[in-house]
Formats: sequence, C-alpha cells, structure tokens
Amino acid sequence: MGSLQDGTRVSHSVSFLIGAFLPTLLLFFLASDRVGEQLSSIASFANGPVHHLTIHGNLSTDGSAAEKEKESFPGLAELLSKVAMDDRTVILTSVNEAWSAPGSLLDLFRGSFLDGEGIAHLLNNTLIVAADPGAMARCEAVHPHCYLLEVTAANVSSANHFMSKSYLELVWAKLSLQERVLQLGYNYLYTDVDIVWFRNPFRHISLYADMALSTDFFNGHADDTVKNAPNTGFYYVKSTNRTVEMLRRWRAAKTRPRRGGPTNDQWTFNEIKAEFVDGELQIRLVFLDTVFFDGFCRFHSQMDKVCTMHANCCVGLKAKVHDLRNVVADWKNYSSLTPLEKMGSEVKWRYPAECNKSMHCW
Repeated sequence: MGSLQDGTRVSHSVSFLIGAFLPTLLLFFLASDRVGEQLSSIASFANGPVHHLTIHGNLSTDGSAAEKEKESFPGLAELLSKVAMDDRTVILTSVNEAWSAPGSLLDLFRGSFLDGEGIAHLLNNTLIVAADPGAMARCEAVHPHCYLLEVTAANVSSANHFMSKSYLELVWAKLSLQERVLQLGYNYLYTDVDIVWFRNPFRHISLYADMALSTDFFNGHADDTVKNAPNTGFYYVKSTNRTVEMLRRWRAAKTRPRRGGPTNDQWTFNEIKAEFVDGELQIRLVFLDTVFFDGFCRFHSQMDKVCTMHANCCVGLKAKVHDLRNVVADWKNYSSLTPLEKMGSEVKWRYPAECNKSMHCW
C-alpha cells in the first residue's frame, strides 16, 4: 500500500513538473529567432510526432551540395561570424565602383551612422558586399568588413540606370548571397546604400515577423499585405527553414514568363508575396511605417521619430547624392539643437528637388 501511494505521489510530482516546465519552455522559444520551427519542436515534445512542411532545396544535408554552396561563397561563413550581433543578425548592403567612389553613396551611408543617435557601433555589424574589384578596393579602404560577390554583367561598375541590364544583374545577385546567409543560420537586415541612418531601426521591427519590409506608401496597417507594396531596398529576414525556402522561390520567380520581359526583385516579390503569406510557407510578413522608415516618395517632417531616409522615387546617382547630402546637412542642424530647442524647432527636411526632377525626366 505504501508503495502504491509513493508511486502516486511520484506520478503527481512528475505531472506537476512537466506542467510547470512546458510554459517556461514555450516562452523561451517564443523569444528566440526561429519561432516557427521551435513551436513545432514543442508540439512534438508535448503531443508526439507532428507533420512538417516539406521544403525542397533548402538546408541540404548532402555533403557535396554543402561543399558546392561553400565554394560559391568562399570565406563568407567565417566573415559572418565576425560581423554578426549576439543574436546572429547582420546588416548587409551592396555597392559597385560608382556607388563606393569618394563622396558618393557609400560615404554618405557610413557617415550617417557616425552622425546618428547612438548607432555608430552598428557599423561593426555591417557587411558591405562589393559587386566588382573597384568597389572591393574602396570598401577595404574605409570599412572593416567587406565581401566580394563579383557580378559579371557588362558596365556593372558604372552608375547603372534604373531597370538597365546591369542594374537588374546587380539587384538579383544580392539574393543569392542573402539566401546563403540564411542557410548559415544568420538573420539579416538588408539596406540599400542610398539610405541614410539616424536612429536604431531594430526598435521598430517586430520580434515575431519572419520578414519586415519597407514600403513607399504605408497605408497604416503593418499586416496589410494586399495594399502595401514592398520596397526591397530595406528589409529584415529571420533565419528559418521557411525563409530559406522563401528566398529560393523568390529567386526562381525571376524566370517566370511575363509580358513586360525581365523585371527586378522588388516587382517580382510584389507579384508573389501572397504565395508566401497564404501558401504553405505561412510567412509572417509585416510592413514598416514610413514615419520611422522615411523616403522621398512620401516625405514626413517628423525628425524626432525618423530612423532612416531612403532616396526612393529618384532616378540617377547624381540626383540621389545631391538630395541625400541635403538630408544629412538638415539632420546635423537638427541634432545640434538642445532637447528644449528641438521641441520648438522649425528645422525641416529640404524638398528633394533633384530627385523629383529625375522622376519627370525618366
């Protein structure tokens, strides 16, 4: 009889401990980077086997495939380990020789971190991807973390005109490297180099988003994937099996037949975003508020809130550099004020006149 009672007490104790342990485990996984996959693990632990999404072409266990990927991006894994934040997040941007020339976009981009509010340290977590040897040489002269992903298209080093052949080669090439970054288990925030930074953007990116994208015209609803159109000049992606597959499918969609001929990564993503959100991948996609992630398409005057400013709705390197220089100068005027002066300040962004003119000429 004593043995039976002892056994009952043990059974109750075990049940109690498991009941107390599972919520703690759930909270731990919810706070981690791989939310979707961790929840599947919890379900399996609590309820037995579960059915997993069948994903093709992602984290291969085949040795030859892994070696092939490694050969395609030599030295990338070692470099990412040096650049990444503690939570395995890296900031990525890409440049060619024209964009990285002295006084051009790369200098404005890097300088904005130094002039921003407590974000200079984020340069240590930024990997600049060079599309040609000239850009690589310039990057290595000014920045500690550079990677050469040579694009073989003609005129790739020049100030490529929007939607030109070399422009399209550049924007699609970045996705191959980004897919590999995810495969290696790193989250990334990609930013075009024609974006200047003023405050830490990670404070406004949802922990539970698989992907968070900027948009030219935000409709006020972050989860409205129908009416918000993406701008793939600035987006965050969390490393999971599902997002690796998303990048693979995004890249594959480049070859889909379309009436207008070849298109860029942004327009392609807009065409297929519903497949990612509503299809088997169930990607948690959110859009970023233009109050914090501002741009020339929809100009806000809230300098007390802005994190980044994008030279979007602008065609041509010369116009972008001109108007972004004005933005940086306006920010310096604003940031030099005392907190009390900022409250009553009439300092505003200058209108991006050259970029506006470029859109009429395009």
